[in-house]
Amino acid sequence: MEELEQLDQDLFVYLNDMQNPFWDAVMVFVSNKYVWIPFYLGLIVYLVWRYRKQSIPMLLLAIVAVGLADFVASGVFKPYFARLRPCHDPELSAVVNIVQGCGGRFGFMSSHASTGFALAVFFNLILSDRYLIFKIVLVVWAVVVSYSRIYLGVHYPGDTIGGALLGSFFAYCCSLGYTILLNKYPSLIR
Repeated sequence: MEELEQLDQDLFVYLNDMQNPFWDAVMVFVSNKYVWIPFYLGLIVYLVWRYRKQSIPMLLLAIVAVGLADFVASGVFKPYFARLRPCHDPELSAVVNIVQGCGGRFGFMSSHASTGFALAVFFNLILSDRYLIFKIVLVVWAVVVSYSRIYLGVHYPGDTIGGALLGSFFAYCCSLGYTILLNKYPSLIR
């Protein structure tokens, strides 16, 4: 376990050290949850327009996946594991590049990664392959948001990988629920 933690710290130091003013601004922007509100609203409007009644269970289960991912990452894992964020770790304080604030004390798991991957994986699982470009964009978006947390000095790579796995798990469960609903109530499709 110690070797794994050391690898996580070494990878963090390497990824966090790639700083420059342009990317600082980009990563602060990408990491800001309020910046994505127009994207979420656009997604909702498009899904309601395209899927009509079917969009209701789709959107509700997407919200459930994201909500569970956020709650479990922040409300269960962070206090349970109590792993200091790199920006709060006294051993790393001399080498961490903190771009803008540090956040709460504990970092395992990343809520940004868990919620981003919950959304991306959920729609990857329920939408048809005709939306392949959109599916790829969602995954790239989730990866970039997750990386931004390492770049900004607030999460280890293991925090974001754990968050991505957690969000993907809840997305998978909710996509199963969505499929069951559509099979049980085919009138939702019409």
